[in-house]
Amino acid sequence: MVGKVATVKTRQKVKEQQKKKQLGPTKMETKKVTKIKGKYFLCGEKGHWKRNCPKSQNKKEQGHINLNRIKRLVCDGPLSDLKVDDLPTCESCLEGKITKRTFSAKGARATECLGLIHTDVCGPMSIQARGGYEYFITFTDDYSRFGYVYLMRHKSDAFDMFKAFKAEVENQLEKHIKILRSDRGGEYLSGEFQQYLIDNGIVSQFSAPGTPQQNGVAERRNRTLLDMVRSMLSYSTLPISFWGYALQTAIYILNDVPSKSVPKTPHELWTGRKPSLQHLRIFGCPAHVLKEKTEKMESRSETCIFVGYPKETKGYYFYSPSDLKVFVSTYAKFLEKDYMNDFVPRSRIVLNEMSGDTIPREVTQPNPIVSSDPTQDQQPTIPRRSGRVRTQPERYIGLGESMENSRTTMIPTRIRKQ
Repeated sequence: MVGKVATVKTRQKVKEQQKKKQLGPTKMETKKVTKIKGKYFLCGEKGHWKRNCPKSQNKKEQGHINLNRIKRLVCDGPLSDLKVDDLPTCESCLEGKITKRTFSAKGARATECLGLIHTDVCGPMSIQARGGYEYFITFTDDYSRFGYVYLMRHKSDAFDMFKAFKAEVENQLEKHIKILRSDRGGEYLSGEFQQYLIDNGIVSQFSAPGTPQQNGVAERRNRTLLDMVRSMLSYSTLPISFWGYALQTAIYILNDVPSKSVPKTPHELWTGRKPSLQHLRIFGCPAHVLKEKTEKMESRSETCIFVGYPKETKGYYFYSPSDLKVFVSTYAKFLEKDYMNDFVPRSRIVLNEMSGDTIPREVTQPNPIVSSDPTQDQQPTIPRRSGRVRTQPERYIGLGESMENSRTTMIPTRIRKQ
């Protein structure tokens, strides 16, 4: 009986389901359709998801082209129904097209000397300077654009150079450095350097990572100095190892000439006096320098090369090709006109700052200057000889000894007189 009752119930259920299919679904049994609530956060419109947004779809179909091109398509007609002002921000475009923003040259300038100091380290250079220098550090005053340059053998010497610069300028101007702006180099981020700035009340400002434009004054100063150094060495017969003297000469000239960043010359804003340019000479030109001690019949002067202006003495730096040394002298006659008339362009100058990926090179000593005087005695060239070892044939072995013995037997003995 139980099995018959079960079969009857199942038959009734099947009949009821067939009737429902024929009549269709009732109001209570209709499926609930999910309604989208709120607005799509990119385009601000209701009723669709991000994947169904027509504006986002048009952007993707057109290969993420520029917004200006989409505006042209709207104006020309193909996309006339599209509202360009309501276009959402495309994250894919940001990932594939984002670039650094442009920087303006305008910024807050200092109102007095030592109010803001820009500094940067340049190096290592591709060729060592005389004295083993590979780096140099610059300090530029923001108000006057007056600059200082110090040569360094190691990058870690930057802290000592800053202390020397601070002691000199604060004593000369009777003021104190307020802000020091630099990049994020390890020489500036060291604990010793930062503690020294804190102890002296100096605010340290760093440029953002990968943004050298924020330290643009120091970066541009380094570029200007290197451009002048390459030009001066190209117009002289000096080797590239004299770039240290050319660098000191370049900063000396920049402090005395006008700059577009300041209304007056940096020297006038720094010292309050107008500079004199009458003593400036052509870097690398020859000059007859008076000798200190000479014999009566000896030449009174020596032909040397001008290489710069000493900071401690009122005179000039000269290089003696015969003695291979640099000295200071005041009494000299410069041959600038003859040098300009006889100038011959030299080969290109290769002096660049080495990057961190450059393979370290061997330290080489600067080559001495070779005199161009044709009357100078030249050393005779040694002829090339073969390195082959010559041996005697076997058939001649013992022949020399036998001939030597025969010679001794043939020598007549001296006859003693009776």
